[in-house]
Amino acid sequence: MTRRSLPWNRLAGAIEDEGSALHLLGQLEEEQSHDRLFEIEQKRVTLDELEEHVHAWEREGIRLVTVLDAAYPVNLRMVHDRPPALFVRGHLDDRDVRSVAVVGTRRATPQALENTAAIASDLVAADYAIVSGLAAGIDTAAHTAALDAGGRTVAVIGTGLRHAFPKTNGVLQARLSEEHAVVSQFWPGQEPRRWTFPQRNAVMSGFARATVVIEASHTSGARMQARLAVEHGRPVFLHRGLLEHRWAQTYEHRAGVYIIESGRDVVDHLDRLYAEQLTLVR
Repeated sequence: MTRRSLPWNRLAGAIEDEGSALHLLGQLEEEQSHDRLFEIEQKRVTLDELEEHVHAWEREGIRLVTVLDAAYPVNLRMVHDRPPALFVRGHLDDRDVRSVAVVGTRRATPQALENTAAIASDLVAADYAIVSGLAAGIDTAAHTAALDAGGRTVAVIGTGLRHAFPKTNGVLQARLSEEHAVVSQFWPGQEPRRWTFPQRNAVMSGFARATVVIEASHTSGARMQARLAVEHGRPVFLHRGLLEHRWAQTYEHRAGVYIIESGRDVVDHLDRLYAEQLTLVR
């Protein structure tokens, strides 16, 4: 197997091992013996052309942050499937270390939306940033509640930054880009695809200190994020209402999974967990 066949979730580690994306690129090119460097939006480009793209993105207000940059999110850096680079509109912040992902179904019930708003507000009151995926339903409610509570909120999206999905969230996405941050691991022109959203969930799980799932069916991406967060060693909080679903019942007794009813429950668990970690370090 050549190094070009590295899966996306191992590429960041390979770059860090080399200490330079250019060194890794040189090795890959030598092994393959041809001059293709990158594909951007289905167009082959050289390294010089890529630099022009980076400058063009910056003029659009899109910042490229690589795994070798100090600005790369601290929490995300610690997971095995971190992406090698992120595209950011807005600004990353030291407060993002203290963030919680709040996620769930696009077709949320009124009660679930109410629960989302209450939990997000409780987390903001405890100085946590709210991370979500800017999808319809639970995600939108989480971002909106964080804004209403005067807190920080970060969107990790499943498209490139030139797109809004759903389009009805375009205004909300623009606001987050101006006041907070919208983050994507995909080239800015990447349109929504079935495969982009699971990768987004992996990044969201890694970006946040913990994941809260409010409402989700067995086919929901939020269920996938719960699994990914467990793999990342991050606490997973399932709202008690989820226990009517068999998938949630199978998670109920897993290590690192907690059943909660309020944001205060999440805060209390996280305070205890991190206090225990500090005790072990000392």
